[in-house]
Amino acid sequence: MPDTSFTAINGLAAIADRYDAFIIDLWGVVHDGKQPYPGVLDCFAALKRAGKHTLLLSNAPRRAHAALGRLAELGLTRDRFDELLTSGEDAWEALRTRGRADAAPFYRDLGRRCFLFGAARDLSLFEQIDVERVDDIATADFILCTNLYDYGEKPADHAATLRAAVARGQPMICANPDLVVVHGAALEYCAGAVAALYEELGGRVVYHGKPHAPIYARARALLGGAAPARVLCIGDSLRTDIAGANAAGLDSLLVVGGIHREEFTGPDGRIDHARIEAACATAHARPTWIGPGLQW
Repeated sequence: MPDTSFTAINGLAAIADRYDAFIIDLWGVVHDGKQPYPGVLDCFAALKRAGKHTLLLSNAPRRAHAALGRLAELGLTRDRFDELLTSGEDAWEALRTRGRADAAPFYRDLGRRCFLFGAARDLSLFEQIDVERVDDIATADFILCTNLYDYGEKPADHAATLRAAVARGQPMICANPDLVVVHGAALEYCAGAVAALYEELGGRVVYHGKPHAPIYARARALLGGAAPARVLCIGDSLRTDIAGANAAGLDSLLVVGGIHREEFTGPDGRIDHARIEAACATAHARPTWIGPGLQW
């Protein structure tokens, strides 16, 4: 095995004593969009027995309360973890300040007509905010991108619509910076891929969620301001989970069995450290630890 600056572990039991709080990704770590991964529920039980604080940090483009029901269906009931924060919740909080003097400059000057680029399952973002949802994108002051409309779609399928929106000068709010997500055995495009295309076409995008700093500040506040050296971030994406943890000065565990599973495992199914090392160099992101999954 080549020299690396990360250490491989088989489970959290090997390192749990080093940390008081765990910031844990959902898709690709806890579940695959359809069912929890083996050992995950037992791992949460072990963390709870050990007195660890757990916060689920997801780039899900919906409010936190809207995500709870799906987690319960997967067996991750509210008593199994301490906190839940989503990129959608972060976007909703920002939209709630729209037009106020204390809002961030982008939201202070933002109009109220919004076009939802995404599925109806993300409508929780329009709860209790002074925003008018419009059906005609040409009449919108801004675009709220939460996802593609259906599984199997690609951002390029909507290039003409996005190009026209760029020409009109409409800014986009991206409520999920992920490019792809694990859904069963497949990878599906996310809002981040749409936003990347929008920027490539010349559009302006404001992001909420990992890897951006504000979401980590909120996460640490929810955990009671735990000392940075005692917080471990767990995720399956170098681009969001690991890069975000690096920027926040937090240790991280890269779960190999998520979106990078094909890239990071050899023909025999074993973790390929050389491939991970090369990907880390390309992504300018480096985990503290690597492991096969979220298991104790």
